[in-house]
Amino acid sequence: MAWSAEQYVKFEDERTRPARDLLAQVPLASVARAYDLGCGPGNSTELIAARFGAANVTGLDSDDNMLTAARKRLSGTQFLKADLNSWVPEEPADLLYANAVFQWVPDHIAVLARLMNHLAPGGVLAVQMPDNLSEPSHTLMEETGAAGPWKAAFEGGRVRRPVLPPPAAYFDRLMPKAARVDVWHTVYYHPLGDAPAIVEWVKATGLRPYLDAAGPAHAEAFAADYTARIAKAYPPMADGRVLLRFPRFFIIAVKA
Repeated sequence: MAWSAEQYVKFEDERTRPARDLLAQVPLASVARAYDLGCGPGNSTELIAARFGAANVTGLDSDDNMLTAARKRLSGTQFLKADLNSWVPEEPADLLYANAVFQWVPDHIAVLARLMNHLAPGGVLAVQMPDNLSEPSHTLMEETGAAGPWKAAFEGGRVRRPVLPPPAAYFDRLMPKAARVDVWHTVYYHPLGDAPAIVEWVKATGLRPYLDAAGPAHAEAFAADYTARIAKAYPPMADGRVLLRFPRFFIIAVKA
C-alpha cells in the first residue's frame, strides 16, 4: 500500500490535535531517548522535539515517502526506516510514542507488550489509535466495495483491518509490566467543507487500501460511488459544512 505525505498533511491541524492531546498526558519532565513510532511526515515528531529537544528524539517509519517529508521538515532530528512488527530500541527508551500507527500492526497488543520490556524504569509507552471502523466513513467503504464491478476484489472483506480489542485486553497485557496504565476514548468532531473533503481525508489512510484493491481501472469510479454515499451519510450543517465524527483510543503505560 502506497502512502502519500502530501495527501496526509491536507488535514494536518486536525490530525495533529490527538497527537498533541496524547503528548500532554505523558508524565515525563525530560527524556534522553524518545522514539516517535510511525512518525509519518513528522508532524507528531515536531511536537515531541519541541518539548524534549530535537536531538533526543528519533522518528521511525516504514514508508520512504513519509520519511523524506519528515527529514525535510525536521533537519535536526534523526529519522530511520523500521518495521514496528519487529523493531526494538538498542537501549532502554524513556518514551515510546505512537500516534495513529498501531491500528495497522497485526496483533499490536503483543507488540506493545514487547515494547514495554524496552522502556527504562519509569519510561512511558504512549499510544493513540483511531477507533472509527463503525463510523459511516468506514462502513461505507465496505458498502462501496460490495456494490460495483470491482466487488470480486473485496470478497471475504480482506481489505478491512480488525476492530480494536476491548480496553480490558490492553490492561491485561500491559499492567503486569507497568506501574500505571490509563486508557480512554476521545471523540473528535471535525467540521469540514463538504462531503468530498471527508473523502480527501480518508484517501490518506483508511480508503487507500480500498482504492488499491479496486485497481487503476476502477479507482476513480470507486471513489465517486463512495463520495455519493458519504454525501448522504453526512448532511450539511446550517453553514453548509459537514461534521466528521472521529473516535480515538488512547493508552498511557508507565514502566514499573
